[in-house]
Amino acid sequence: MQAQNVQQFIDQHPFSPLQKRVLALCFLVVAIDGFDTASIGFIAPALRGEWGLSAAALAPLFGAGLFGLMAGALLLGPMADRFGRKPVLLLSVAFFGLTSLLSAFADNMTTLLVLRFLTGLGLGGAMPTTITLTSEYCPQPRRASLVTLMFCGFTIGSALGGLVAAQLLASVGWRGILTIGGVIPLLLVPALLFALPESLRWMVLRGRGASTAAQGIMRKIANTAEALPPLTVSDVKLPGSPVTQLFRPGLIGGTLLLWSTFFMSLLIIYLLSSWLPTILNGAGHSLSQASFISSAFQIGGTLGAILLGRWMDRYRPHRVLATAYLAAAACIVVVGMATQNVPLLVLAVFGVGFGVSGSQVGANALAAAFYPTTSRATGVSWASAIGRSGSVLGSMVGGALLAAELSTQTIFLMLAVPAVLAALALLAMGRLQRAEPAALDTAPVMPLQPTTNNSLT
Repeated sequence: MQAQNVQQFIDQHPFSPLQKRVLALCFLVVAIDGFDTASIGFIAPALRGEWGLSAAALAPLFGAGLFGLMAGALLLGPMADRFGRKPVLLLSVAFFGLTSLLSAFADNMTTLLVLRFLTGLGLGGAMPTTITLTSEYCPQPRRASLVTLMFCGFTIGSALGGLVAAQLLASVGWRGILTIGGVIPLLLVPALLFALPESLRWMVLRGRGASTAAQGIMRKIANTAEALPPLTVSDVKLPGSPVTQLFRPGLIGGTLLLWSTFFMSLLIIYLLSSWLPTILNGAGHSLSQASFISSAFQIGGTLGAILLGRWMDRYRPHRVLATAYLAAAACIVVVGMATQNVPLLVLAVFGVGFGVSGSQVGANALAAAFYPTTSRATGVSWASAIGRSGSVLGSMVGGALLAAELSTQTIFLMLAVPAVLAALALLAMGRLQRAEPAALDTAPVMPLQPTTNNSLT
């Protein structure tokens, strides 16, 4: 029986219940990440009141978790390329669930900082692995749409985190919010263990395509009990570690431009996630009203991710995302100028979420498409790690800007600059892709050029 390429095998069959299960489970993992990110921003005022902290003293709390996210992405991404996507994801979810639960019992800032770093370590490994695993189970013509749909879990989780914190903070306190954030991922671990398959593409690349597990996955995708042809991958096992492969000719330019985009994008997202409620509260809005306005950011991000993913499959993805970032920059300026006009403020915050948070989801799909199988998890996770350095800077700068007592208009005018820079980096990457195709021993799974069928293939 003639061998068949694993991507062609996935593409020729309808989207199966097994693939939908992968999508749903990965959605839940990133939703928990979003819940954690948003809830920390909303419990900050309660921590500040209970422990008598200044705004500047809260900055290390955000920074500790983000440093953990960055370290987790750097360490666990290459492990997912070496040992498989599933074991790294299981380890990451169990670890951040346990450390988040322990954070609820912290009795001083030092202990809480250490536990937030450890929580971030697990989260940093989980998110890129879910992107990689989802991407490798998606049919090629719908990959961007499905990856962004999965990653909407982050924005939905963030919105729920803000709403839950706003509603329950008075009754359960900040410790109760952290307890919720720890128990949920621990409950999810058994489902991941028994229901989540390993990446079929990774198994074939590692010479395990004929194993019982791989054959079982193939039969579920094909919905048949008959014998199936052996699978191959277009990728080869490239020399060197997954990290060094990111800097091979044909990948290094795109790698650096992706890193620039992730850095600028996550700087904006985490500054707003961490400090927007506090900024709005300082501008005269009540905490509940600030929570309502801030939730528009997450709602906009969710809608933006869905629509931008579809547009990425139909048009040039770099131009789609660059346009969204430029529109977001304009909305950021409006936020700084309309702090007392609530309807306009909600609309502008929604626009920022659509353009920045939605585009960041699209950038994750872009990264997963750009790298070959042997270094895909590393490429996505290292881009995420570089982005996390931007998020660390954003969360820390937010506290510094508030401590410096700059006007709201000045803060948001400065924040529009990285959105413009992200757009320029994406435009440069698109031009580089057209002028200099990846010079790899084998092409990436999904070259980022439009085709006659209008898919991202």
